[in-house]
Amino acid sequence: MPNARKFTKYLLKDFFENSSYSNILLDNALMKSGLSLQDKKFAANLFYGVIERKITLDAVINKYSKRPVEKLSSDVLQILRMAVYQILYMDSVPDRAAVFESVKLAKQSKNLSLGGYVNGVLRAFLRDGKTIPKFDDKISNLSVKYSCPEWLIEKWIGEYGEYLALDMLESSVVTPPVTARLNVLKKPAEEIVNDIRASGIEVKIRNEVNNCVELFNVGEISSLDLYTKGIFHIQDISSQICCEVLDPKPDEIVLDVCSAPGGKAFTISEIMNNQGRVIACDLHEQRVRLIESGAKRLGIDIIEAMTNDATLHSDKIGIADKVLCDVPCSGLGVIRRKPEIKYKNPTDFDNLKDIQKKILDVSSGYLKKGGVLVYSTCTLSRAENDDIIDWFLENHTDFDKGSISRFSNISDGEYKITVTPKMFNSDGFFIAKLIKKR
Repeated sequence: MPNARKFTKYLLKDFFENSSYSNILLDNALMKSGLSLQDKKFAANLFYGVIERKITLDAVINKYSKRPVEKLSSDVLQILRMAVYQILYMDSVPDRAAVFESVKLAKQSKNLSLGGYVNGVLRAFLRDGKTIPKFDDKISNLSVKYSCPEWLIEKWIGEYGEYLALDMLESSVVTPPVTARLNVLKKPAEEIVNDIRASGIEVKIRNEVNNCVELFNVGEISSLDLYTKGIFHIQDISSQICCEVLDPKPDEIVLDVCSAPGGKAFTISEIMNNQGRVIACDLHEQRVRLIESGAKRLGIDIIEAMTNDATLHSDKIGIADKVLCDVPCSGLGVIRRKPEIKYKNPTDFDNLKDIQKKILDVSSGYLKKGGVLVYSTCTLSRAENDDIIDWFLENHTDFDKGSISRFSNISDGEYKITVTPKMFNSDGFFIAKLIKKR
């Protein structure tokens, strides 16, 4: 029988050495693992937890180890990270078990002394009351407490103020909710909720948007009968808010320029009661197929999925009533789902602003007079959000600010919204609504 901790150690080693996407790496490895369902859940929690809390874990290791983190072998480092994570954050694992299993794992290496070394580091940490190291300056303490790089903390404080920045940091290390959009094309919402509850899943109705629920004790989503039958699709509430801000109507032509894997196109089609035309585009053919398969599962037939480069105008698209421009971004609003994002070098995001401007500029050309253009990202960065919209309005005098009356209580200047995670226990998101005047 495969060992869950040993499996996770090798997976973490692969992740940190090869800069893989955490979800893809884990999903592929679990399918081939032979682990039991319980061990798969344990391994997944430990894998994501170590990535999410890496800065905190390394600060602890550096305090109690005679050798700094950067001098440790990858095997030993992952064993120590997993052990400290279990001790600090996994209540289901007794401290003694975390130490024992970690020492046993270390002893499997060729260097037999590593077991004693790992034991010494962990015992010292436990004797000291499992305290997380403190530093003299506020930014360093916040970095270790929330396992967030200092550059990002400084950026958020500078752009959003300390109060909101602290909210964003706290939200970045909590388990994200599982939120679904009910497919009322199949059944009325009330019947779907009853069916979900009858299947043993706890449901909370979210009133912020229509036909939205939060699911608890779900397990593997793709294996659920109701999911495979297209009764719902998984979508964060902030993305659903984005679709409602667009406000698509039956029989309209709606363009989703960066659509894959298609969640917003699905919600838009459902709001339109599957009447009209939704053109859903993506740059890559394999991702276009994801849109097509999702639409088929949900019983949506108004979606036309096609490959298209959003940075270049295409005559094959034509004119639309509404355009959704959900652009590629740094993803700083979804780091609790994809924790590896926060460890990127900030210079990795430098070219995004030019791409975002180009996509927004091209997308505006598909819109009819009086039509609605919605620009959105899943990041919390003024440079990719407010600054892009300011630039666009300065350079496109044929556009005006729209009105987001449906969410006026959270809109910033009526035409744009910065959704921080604590507002709805959702992903961080930015939405701006513009109207083409002529």
